[in-house]
Amino acid sequence: MQHYSTIVFDCDGVVLNSNAVKTRAFYEAALPYGEEAARALVAYHTANGGISRYKKFTHFLDVIIPEFAAGSGPDLEQLLTHYADGVRQGLLSCEVAPALQALREATPSARWLIVSGGDQSELREVFAARGLAYLFDGGIYGSPDTKDEILRREQDIGNISMPALFIGDSQYDYRAASAAGLDFVFLSGWSEVENYQSWCGKHSIQHCLDLSALLKACEGE
Repeated sequence: MQHYSTIVFDCDGVVLNSNAVKTRAFYEAALPYGEEAARALVAYHTANGGISRYKKFTHFLDVIIPEFAAGSGPDLEQLLTHYADGVRQGLLSCEVAPALQALREATPSARWLIVSGGDQSELREVFAARGLAYLFDGGIYGSPDTKDEILRREQDIGNISMPALFIGDSQYDYRAASAAGLDFVFLSGWSEVENYQSWCGKHSIQHCLDLSALLKACEGE
């Protein structure tokens, strides 16, 4: 990994063990529309990892609600507020990838970035509060911009220089990395992708359990 000029990290499921936190928050935010609608949102959320909450709740209101729920309930802003309130404490208390600091020390010349589907302001606040922001000298980026937009923008201004690696835990992470010309490693340990082995095999994607396993693999190079 020492030959990479830039390493891009997803947040949830890679740096923080926060996928379950967000899945629960989606369910609870949607619950005023009923359990069936809430379960449908969770299914959409887990099938579309890495996509922003804004797009997920818009899909919920435009597509899921007409099919699964009748009557009135929270609007988009209310759903977003309820979700954010449910997520923040979980992000402040969930597990941090144990090998993060060791990996930083093993890649001293690489620029590190966070590129997440999470809310950018929220991410920056959480990483600052948890003493992690200093690790990511290339910046911490998130929604409402998409990962594709962030990667393109940061490449255009020279903040992402090649060769570059994207470490993610979703199919969208892989698609975004591939479109931007970045190498990709999939981390399975905290991912919500089902049958990831067959998916990784189909696309010849390198995968590891977590950052600790990735670090060990790199030390053996």
